Amino acid sequence: MHRQYQDGDSTWNIHFMINRWSFYIGIVMVVGFISSAFKPLESLNHNWFYVSENEELLYQFPSEKPSDYINKSIPFIGKYFIGFKEAIAFKESQGKYGMVNSLGYLGKYQFGASALASIGINDSVNFLRNPQLQEQAFIALLKINKWELRDIIKEYRGKVIDGVRITESGILAAAHLGGAGSVRKFLTSNGRKKCKDHYGTSVKSYMKEFGGYETHNIKADSNVSLK
Repeated sequence: MHRQYQDGDSTWNIHFMINRWSFYIGIVMVVGFISSAFKPLESLNHNWFYVSENEELLYQFPSEKPSDYINKSIPFIGKYFIGFKEAIAFKESQGKYGMVNSLGYLGKYQFGASALASIGINDSVNFLRNPQLQEQAFIALLKINKWELRDIIKEYRGKVIDGVRITESGILAAAHLGGAGSVRKFLTSNGRKKCKDHYGTSVKSYMKEFGGYETHNIKADSNVSLK
């Protein structure tokens, strides 16, 4: 009887140990399953999502086909004329229509009083309050500068002067900064005359920064008035 009791006790101990280890193993499996939910099971290398240092990222969709996305409202201004004028505006005033700098230059594109007077604008208060008029003034002065520099554009466009490739948009941007005379001096001197504005910004830097934009649709005109 004593021997039989010992065998039963041993059997009970074995079952107890098995149940206990089964319990622990079950806990480990549950924890492992839960943890796996927070980790990727497989790391995929989407080659289309990466670009080398010699490539350009054309879009940032998580798809190779932009057509998968119907509503794409991000504006693309690139090198179009709207990109040209908005880039100049940001450089001049951060795009603020009401800006007046320490030298008295006005508006989004920072016009001088004499330049505005040349196209018939003499009321600076009204000018600062009128975004549409400021946009019209920018176009008008571009047309005048393009007329005054038409021979310079024809002669120097495409050439490299003092390390800068000369383009029509670069010439017009530099003329907006320092006037047509400064642009003419810089180019005809082959870059030796370093023309700058009152803040030390050079016409050369404007020619470089704003080169290559679409400005061919601006018609040269010597007689523009916004009266």
